[in-house]
Amino acid sequence: MKKKLKVNKQCTIKNKVTLEGVGLHTGENVTMTFVPAKVNHGFAFKRVDLEGEPIIEADANYVVNTQRGTNLEKNGVKIQTSEHVLAALVGLGIDNVVIELNAPEPPIMDGSSKFFVKALEEAGIVEQEQDREEYVVKDVISYKDEATGSEITVIPSNQYQITTMVDFGTKVLGTQNANLEKIADFKEEIADARTFSFLHELEMLLEHGLIKGGDLNNAIVYVDKEISESTMKKLEKAFDKKKLSVKPNGILDNLTLHYPNEAARHKLLDVVGDLALAGTRIRGKVIANKPGHYVNTQFAKKLKKIIKQERRNYVPEVDLHATPVKDITQIMQMLPHRPPFLLVDKILELSEEHVIGMKNVTMNEPFFVGHFPGAPVMPGVLQLEAMAQTGGILVLSTVPDPENYLTYLLKIDNVKYKQQVVPGDTLIFKLDLMTPIRRGICQMQARAYANGKLVSEAEIMAQIIKVK
Repeated sequence: MKKKLKVNKQCTIKNKVTLEGVGLHTGENVTMTFVPAKVNHGFAFKRVDLEGEPIIEADANYVVNTQRGTNLEKNGVKIQTSEHVLAALVGLGIDNVVIELNAPEPPIMDGSSKFFVKALEEAGIVEQEQDREEYVVKDVISYKDEATGSEITVIPSNQYQITTMVDFGTKVLGTQNANLEKIADFKEEIADARTFSFLHELEMLLEHGLIKGGDLNNAIVYVDKEISESTMKKLEKAFDKKKLSVKPNGILDNLTLHYPNEAARHKLLDVVGDLALAGTRIRGKVIANKPGHYVNTQFAKKLKKIIKQERRNYVPEVDLHATPVKDITQIMQMLPHRPPFLLVDKILELSEEHVIGMKNVTMNEPFFVGHFPGAPVMPGVLQLEAMAQTGGILVLSTVPDPENYLTYLLKIDNVKYKQQVVPGDTLIFKLDLMTPIRRGICQMQARAYANGKLVSEAEIMAQIIKVK
């Protein structure tokens, strides 16, 4: 499996920024505030109007309804119509933000992402200390809704690209396509594409009281059927307009299309927002045929599951024959450990945020004498110790005089053993910083691999202390 590339830094916003408006389906007044968040936080909604201010992460597994937007629910707490806000964040290259709401639905604004983009840019976008991880697509991944024929596919590409093809089988809208060659163009080409509805849908929504915050400034209405005088009067009352009519292009008046293919562009906007629920940036080309929130979010769930599985099975690609970054002599210059308790032989990679080391496991290991006679297996605690020693190299490399420091374990969490380690195995250790090192304390995700498989993993917290 190819190593996933890490490109540029994670980003958040510099300052809080607040918008006010109404929810499209609830008609409630909403105050929404974007708040900076720490690295690896991702996107999350916070209901500040509820006791305890519960948080709902932007996660495809929390999708409960997609009938009129992408709606999330966690522990009974709901967020409606999340996609336009999430699309703005992804489109601006932002990774970590808390979205505070005093109602269950973000403000609809003009039915696009434009005002969210504007507010986020006013807040300022700042780089953070940690690299952004992308999921690099290597194989074709697809999801198809057999009932509707809607389908989303992602194929390999050198950057995140999206194409949408829209066909609702109506003459008024016809067939439309939209294309986004690079995500950096989102603001100029996609952000101001507004949501739309067909007249037959609008009638049903009005009857069920599901579009209380709608008006002709935030939804394009395609008139796909004969419109009666009584229906027109209902629309005039709902939109608080004295007089409505149908334009020659088949949409209700008082609104001019931004683009001839604005519907396809808005569907592309929705795809960007819905796929944010996969939780990882994508490097690949998404092709969406007749996309909708259901197929979008089902695809996001599938993608999230694949990413999780590949991360679990991911084995670092290293050249065991290359000159090591640190050989055993250099390791002993940094670590106080000595045989038989020195459990790392080479350091193969070393950066500010990760380290990869290795150990050749032989029958000469002293612990095999008693663990176990006739069935030698490397003790799990020594696998942890070997990973901790490798992590010690990462931590000690941050100080100019590592020989004057010792690294002490503070805590080990989420320990899992997957495979036995036996004589003849070559162990590969990979440790990644989970958070930046603060005051000599570091937290690392540690994994050990052998024979192309994950054998053990843990979260390790340690502290470096000066002793000389």
